Amino acid sequence: MHIVIMGCGRVGAELAQTLERQGHTVAVVDQDPTAFRRLGSGFGGRRVTGVGFDQDTLREAGIEEAGAFAAVSSGDNSNIIAARVAREMFGVEHVAARIYDPRRAEVYQRLGIPTVATVRWTADQMLRRLLPSGASELWRDPSGGVQLAEVYISPAWIGHKVHTIQEETGVRVAFLTRLGEAVLPTSQTVLQDGDLVHVMMRTDEVGQVEAAFAHGPEGSGH
Repeated sequence: MHIVIMGCGRVGAELAQTLERQGHTVAVVDQDPTAFRRLGSGFGGRRVTGVGFDQDTLREAGIEEAGAFAAVSSGDNSNIIAARVAREMFGVEHVAARIYDPRRAEVYQRLGIPTVATVRWTADQMLRRLLPSGASELWRDPSGGVQLAEVYISPAWIGHKVHTIQEETGVRVAFLTRLGEAVLPTSQTVLQDGDLVHVMMRTDEVGQVEAAFAHGPEGSGH
């Protein structure tokens, strides 16, 4: 996948290097050309000097071929504008924006832009939003037999009720994260676009649960 990163600070440089090691092609955009020094001489991706929400700059970075876009500059407003341009103007599927002010998170989530607050930022969180797949373990019981995990779900599940998800995948939906807030669902709760799904499942069934969530509900055609 080709991935465009706006911002070449510590976070942006680490993301770029990690993604390149994973075999992706990467372009990094920053207004300050000296910022690219953080990438090191071994970085093989593109270095594009310019404003990250300028359409011509994004085109130079290969946004039209990109499968993911990360806005991790030092400015909340710049990050959200760039993320919206990537999503709305260029149709990039996986977009994430870093923010410093967590009070803005709900506003951004309503715009359909997944956000990662700086106070709890980790490379894994950002990577999971750019390259969603599988399950990310959050807790495991002392025996190791049961775990709580955030599971990537296919868009085909959106609009389905929690009880349908539980019946078809064999998991217990522990809670959802919706617009930055934890939600305890009932069996009648309907999955919405942007929901993060946290499930309890047997550790020895993680593989088949991941496959079921990635595939979509039976009869969905996905």
